[in-house]
Amino acid sequence: MKLPTNTFKQALAQGRTQIGLWNCLCSNVAADVLGSAGFDWIVIDMEHSANDPMTVLSQLQAYEFGGTTPVVRVPWNEPVIVKRILDLGAFSLLFPMVQNAAEAEAAVASTRYPPHGIRGLALNQRGNRFGRIADYVTTVEQEICVLVQIETTAALSRATEIASVEGVDGVFFGPADLSADMGLLGKANHPDVCAAISDGAAKVRAAGKQAGVLTGNEQQALTWLNEGFGFVACGSDLALLANSADSLLARMKEGLKS
Repeated sequence: MKLPTNTFKQALAQGRTQIGLWNCLCSNVAADVLGSAGFDWIVIDMEHSANDPMTVLSQLQAYEFGGTTPVVRVPWNEPVIVKRILDLGAFSLLFPMVQNAAEAEAAVASTRYPPHGIRGLALNQRGNRFGRIADYVTTVEQEICVLVQIETTAALSRATEIASVEGVDGVFFGPADLSADMGLLGKANHPDVCAAISDGAAKVRAAGKQAGVLTGNEQQALTWLNEGFGFVACGSDLALLANSADSLLARMKEGLKS
């Protein structure tokens, strides 16, 4: 067997725009529905959802045939959980709250086998199709996509050095935490926050890497895509479900005859 090509990583390297979505429902059924919707990438979130390795596994299985690349956001920049998620067959990881180049280097190292990193070696796991991909250990680095997340003003000031770390494929900006750090708690779409992210993204692009971001605001998503962001998540499954449910109920109530 051959190692599959990471089409998301390939697209970032080639500068092709990638439209994404956030997946927090912790459900393989939801992943099955979303996987064939046509998004380029979808984040399976372990930081702010109830996902654990078993639910991540079931969702990776659901995404396998949908044409969408799953990106797992690990709960922290910590090598043990990274090792387990890679062994489950994830090839694209998002690391939250990366503050500097050293932390970005640590993220990369946790995805690499020695001598290039510290990833523990399991010869039979889902990532290598249970030992059937004979050259997995020597070729997997080519397909692993490492995304690091900037979420504070301190990290934002170091955007160039973070983006310049070898092995980092993209830098993702988190508007919610960044807005809180800027004293604008709960105002992720505030003009100052958006301007700060746009400035950081320009530095990332100047360093030769792709910039990404998440927003629930469709117009803001389009603005960032048209600015040159390489990968933008334009909503979440939770918000889609909640908003659609609220809208349907409101229409039903409005249509009731008194």
